[in-house]
Parts: sequence; C-alpha cells; structure tokens
Amino acid sequence: QVQLVESVGGLVQAGVSLRLSCAASGRTFNIYAIGWFRQAPGKEREFVAAISWSAGTTYYTDSVKGRFTISRDNAKYTVYLQMNSLKPEDTAVYYCNSDVRGMAGTPRAFGSWGQGTQVTVSS
Repeated sequence: QVQLVESVGGLVQAGVSLRLSCAASGRTFNIYAIGWFRQAPGKEREFVAAISWSAGTTYYTDSVKGRFTISRDNAKYTVYLQMNSLKPEDTAVYYCNSDVRGMAGTPRAFGSWGQGTQVTVSS
C-alpha cells in the first residue's frame, strides 16, 4: 500500500499562486498515475489533474487547464500541483490519490488518499 502526505494549503487572495505537494511512500514501485482531486463544501469530490508516473503524461479537468500544472519528481516520489491565477471557485479541500485511472475518459481514484489540505481563495 502507498501512503501519501500532502503539504499544507492556505488562505490566499484571488489571482495569486500556490503549490501543493504530495509525497508517496510504501509500495511505490507499482504506481501508475498519481492525481489530485478536490472537494468543495456541499459538492462531490472532483478530479483536478493527474500525471502518469513513467511517461509523465498529464491530464487536467477543463476548469484548471492553463492555470494549474502537475509535475513529478521520481527520485523523491513526490507530485506537485502548481496553481496559478487562483479563483474563489478553486476553494476546496485538495486530496491526492495514488492510483488514478481512466484519464482519457472519466478519471477515477482507486488508490490511497492523502489526508487532504484546505485551499481557500478569497475574492
């Protein structure tokens, strides 16, 4: 099993940037893709971005394309989510997941979840 630890989010103003990290440990040798999801109050958890571990192929939900960038550091088993031009609607608890599949269609999470980190964007 893979364990994930996310960095602390924060309270920021609209338009600024924030970077989240997700560090994996444990059975990391069979990671296929790691991704980020988020859950806003009263809403279902939704896919944000994912990256395949070997090829580094990236996938994004439409609402963050051009603003968010997902990347990985294979040596550190860490995935980053660089969030630029943040908007109030990006406010949510962000979770990373160790096994994201179906990125070409409907991404779904099958692996371990991180503890979640709160990102709040004020207008």
